[in-house]
Amino acid sequence: MITLYGISNCDTIKKAKKYLTDNNIEFTFHDYRKDGVNESMVSNFADKLDWEQLVNKRGTTYRALSDDEKQSLTREKAIPLLVEQPAMIKRPVLVNNNEYHLGFKAAQYDEIFK
Repeated sequence: MITLYGISNCDTIKKAKKYLTDNNIEFTFHDYRKDGVNESMVSNFADKLDWEQLVNKRGTTYRALSDDEKQSLTREKAIPLLVEQPAMIKRPVLVNNNEYHLGFKAAQYDEIFK
């Protein structure tokens, strides 16, 4: 069972979906905005992936945080923030047979699905 997590209008998500479709890889897409995000899901992502990598520091939502908020960000503070602002979760999160992968590069997916 393969699940791709993200936001449907994200360009990186579109590339990941295209890759999976073009390679005939069946997957389920979980849209944070339509399907929701909860603390359990984000905690699980943070357990499987480095929580600091999970925070999309290039996005406008993160950049809107104050310098104090950015510098004092801990795992405990990040999880509720990511639940409240799912656009701050780096995309995509791919779960393939209980293995977690972050981001999309064709070469990375080639390795995962070889």
